[in-house]
Amino acid sequence: MNAIYSLSKSYLLDALNADQYERLFPHLELVSLPLGEVLYESGCQLNYVYFPITCIVALLYLTENGTSTEIAVIGNEGFIGIALFMGGGTMTHRAMVVSEGYAYRIRTHLILQEFNRFEERPNGALHRLLLQYIQALMTQISQTAVCNRHHTVNQQLCRWLLLSLDRLPDNKITMTQELIANMLGVRRESVTDAAGKLQHAGMIDYHRGHITVLDRLRLEAQVCECYQVVKDEFSRLIPALYVRPPVTSHSRAMRE
Repeated sequence: MNAIYSLSKSYLLDALNADQYERLFPHLELVSLPLGEVLYESGCQLNYVYFPITCIVALLYLTENGTSTEIAVIGNEGFIGIALFMGGGTMTHRAMVVSEGYAYRIRTHLILQEFNRFEERPNGALHRLLLQYIQALMTQISQTAVCNRHHTVNQQLCRWLLLSLDRLPDNKITMTQELIANMLGVRRESVTDAAGKLQHAGMIDYHRGHITVLDRLRLEAQVCECYQVVKDEFSRLIPALYVRPPVTSHSRAMRE
């Protein structure tokens, strides 16, 4: 462990009681996850559970012809490895880092051992928290399917930007248009057009794979209802996730 923990956190680990945290702490390994690293492929055996703190990991579905579509994004509100707690031991989707940063990882048998202590009250905190997160993640996966089918690329991009902001410590996102297009399952030209409109309107600044959100409130005004559905479910189950003030052009000007 080092100073990273004092600056960033996993909301799930932070919500544990003192006894549970003391049991898990010696087994948590801080790892640096670069952009594009694949943590798991579909069908891979789960050896670690990851708790992101400053990175974002996307769950992707890969088709037989090699194309991919994002089904969920996971940041410091959650963890990677839900199949372990649902009775399976392998990943059903690719898990890839789409915003570099740090995460904690822990061996699956160690976290599963603590998860199974739920009958020892009050030691059921981890069991309850992980199941609540899984419920919220299922909402995100379902809503992403709806969004990809019924909403415009512009709305999908706004949703993706807002979900990413909710899981990052600031308003800067490192992501190429090609990778965004692969995640959304659309043509790169469609993302270029949508991003160009947002930049022309002063909502984002995009330059060589670096996106800075300038006005979050206007992004929220353009996004489809899918973002709010997901946000409401995460707010209900993991309230601490949505406590940061929105980034707007007015608040930026005040800081300057």
